Amino acid sequence: MTDTSTNVTAILADFVLNSRFENIPEDVKLESARTLLNWMGVAIGGCKHESVEIVLKTMGLRTEVGRASILGRKEQTDGLNAALINGISSHVFDFDDTHLATAIHPAGPIAAAILPIAEKRQISGAEFLHAIILGIDVTCRLGQSVSPDHYSVGWHISGTAGIFGAAAAASRLLGNNPQQTRWAMGLAATQSSGMREMFGSMCKSFHVGNAAKNGLMSAMLASNGFTSSEQGIEAKRGWANVTSTKQDYSFITEGLGEKFLISENSYKPFASGVVVHPAIDGCSQLRDEYGFKPNDVESINLKVNPLVMELTGKESPSTGLEGKFSIYHACAIAIQHGKGGENEFSDAAVNDPIAVSLRQRVKPEIDPTVPADAMGITINTKDGRTFKKYIKKALGSLENPISDAQMDDKTRDLCRPMLGDAGTERLIETCRNAANLANAADIATVATP
Repeated sequence: MTDTSTNVTAILADFVLNSRFENIPEDVKLESARTLLNWMGVAIGGCKHESVEIVLKTMGLRTEVGRASILGRKEQTDGLNAALINGISSHVFDFDDTHLATAIHPAGPIAAAILPIAEKRQISGAEFLHAIILGIDVTCRLGQSVSPDHYSVGWHISGTAGIFGAAAAASRLLGNNPQQTRWAMGLAATQSSGMREMFGSMCKSFHVGNAAKNGLMSAMLASNGFTSSEQGIEAKRGWANVTSTKQDYSFITEGLGEKFLISENSYKPFASGVVVHPAIDGCSQLRDEYGFKPNDVESINLKVNPLVMELTGKESPSTGLEGKFSIYHACAIAIQHGKGGENEFSDAAVNDPIAVSLRQRVKPEIDPTVPADAMGITINTKDGRTFKKYIKKALGSLENPISDAQMDDKTRDLCRPMLGDAGTERLIETCRNAANLANAADIATVATP
């Protein structure tokens, strides 16, 4: 039974405002720097994507020094539109961080929302990282409280829950009081949106950008006295009850301030929906181990969880964005290229005749006994050989994480086209040492070409 008397909005607001950086465990602080670096890399990497260009063209933005930065570009704009654009660019490659328990990509809405504040106010790197830690906690705790029902019915939880983390983190950095922070959470609740129907289109990254922009606007409005319900999350007609048939507020309150969910964050080695990562990992391993070529393959047989086909069942993607949600394309590029970076999910890669041919040989079979983050793979070759691999935990999972060196290499691949070699190394160093920055605006400065 739902306990609508639980005052979780107030609990979260007090937690965000009363937390102290010196009380944050050292391993959590280190993880926040990793999260920042990963987010900066994907945001800069995606800054020239067509979706970003469309937003810039639509809004008529131009170079105006002294305003908020658009990461990886020379243009600047107002803080709200910078949050929108940086949120979009950080998610458009589907290469960002993932809280696997909820499928939330938490850094995008939060970091994009607070970077414009850091450029306008004197905020230390430690304060900036602290806000990221707290925003991710709010986002993922709320996500867990309504999972899996909220996601299963069709809400894109990165946007719908991410806006709360953005509003909370921005409220802290703006100096909002407890009531203003509760108002900000209520404003976030009434703007929470994003539908899974949009996966495979530009709208998916728009959800993250919009969560950043509207989360920041919620905190700004509240700071100026714009009111809302102060129980926007838990009230009978509040967010949790309107958007989910299941609410478990213990996920929000238990261990609050002691356990930080940024420690459960994972970072992608492949630029696609996370449920196809076992396919890319496994097919790449088999390709490298046995040396077969695309033309050698007779069939690729998979045992997959039902969620894999629900999310990534696109048999014939025609764009790179669609390819990120195609289990067929994931297997094809792993066998063709032995990797799954952004280049393998470009429009050109999706329409490559070799990839198209390989996709037709992928045969997924739903098996409810296979976990959503696992996969059974059997590759049969035309000369009668059979190769098998069962991926229990793919590269990039919490149990099999990418290393710091691998994350640095990922950042280099994404950022060098915009920042060059020296600029990219400066970015890596700045993010790794962000806790020691006197001015968090330096984070935006090193991301400017």
